[in-house]
Amino acid sequence: MSTTKVAITLDENLLKRLDRLVKNRIFENRSRAIQEAVSEKLARLERSRLARECAKLDRNFEQTMAEEGLSVEAGEWPEY
Repeated sequence: MSTTKVAITLDENLLKRLDRLVKNRIFENRSRAIQEAVSEKLARLERSRLARECAKLDRNFEQTMAEEGLSVEAGEWPEY
């Protein structure tokens, strides 16, 4: 995986906390800690977006559509 350098500005207190984690070998360096933090945050945002989109669905409509699809396809399923 290729990487790109990025300059960021951090609050002094946040940087001290980050350095403490690196010093205690929780992370191998600042870059790795920030990569993991950004990755986790993006994943959380994506999950919450999916949850918001799912909340927009009409449960009854989706259930009806699923059941209709199953009843039509059930006769076409091969015997095992």
